[in-house]
Amino acid sequence: MAFLWVVLGFLLFGSSSGCGVPAIHPQLSGLSRIINGEDAVPNSWPWQVSLQTSSGFHFCGGSLISQHWVVTAAHCGVRKSHLVVAGVSDHSSTEEAVQVLPIAEVFEHPLWGQDLGPYDIALLKLAAPALLSATASPVCLPGANASFPAGSLCATTGWGRTRYNSNKTPDKLQQAALPLLSNAECKKFWGSKITDVMICAGASGVSSCMGDSGGPLVCQKDGAWTLVGIVSWGSGWCNPSSPGVYTLVTKFIPWVLEILEAN
Repeated sequence: MAFLWVVLGFLLFGSSSGCGVPAIHPQLSGLSRIINGEDAVPNSWPWQVSLQTSSGFHFCGGSLISQHWVVTAAHCGVRKSHLVVAGVSDHSSTEEAVQVLPIAEVFEHPLWGQDLGPYDIALLKLAAPALLSATASPVCLPGANASFPAGSLCATTGWGRTRYNSNKTPDKLQQAALPLLSNAECKKFWGSKITDVMICAGASGVSSCMGDSGGPLVCQKDGAWTLVGIVSWGSGWCNPSSPGVYTLVTKFIPWVLEILEAN
């Protein structure tokens, strides 16, 4: 048992496993925004996946954490009939080496749904492993005790709406650099809705929006991009002056390891 945990730790928690270091480097222009978006350098966020219906409709994002596993938000309502699309940066392109991967199992956090928001995390076990490459590779998971201070400039990505009232999502993956907030600061906007299993970012002219849900909030740690948050909820009209709320991944590392170990 102990050996298995050591192996899981080696696979998930450090650049020794090749996680969190894109072969194609992202270029962030500071406080860009997904609202009124900025195109990402193609395939520069290689852990970003698109969750799609069988008809090819993108409804949520997710993050590759290994060849076999994706993490996303529970509120996305992923089912085994849905598909994980990896290696994609432009939904309109026919030139990309995309991988369309079926889902074998969906594991939503057992406390999700008992209270709105706080346990908004799900793990997807792929029915066939992703082929790791320059365009599809995992993000690092943080250690359960890792800390990410308020004010750190991090990044979020997704194909969500670039205007809250838009009826179309962008074809090209969008990115935004945005600062982390302390929970005390975030409570000035959202009050008691904010709990210790959430982290807030933005309120800086930047916002995630519908369609970004389940996607990553990543910060650089020890030279590798690390999954700090999962896009969860925020302003109903994607107000870039209000912080977005993300599932705080460090709080769920024991649960993630438990699911991976058992499956």
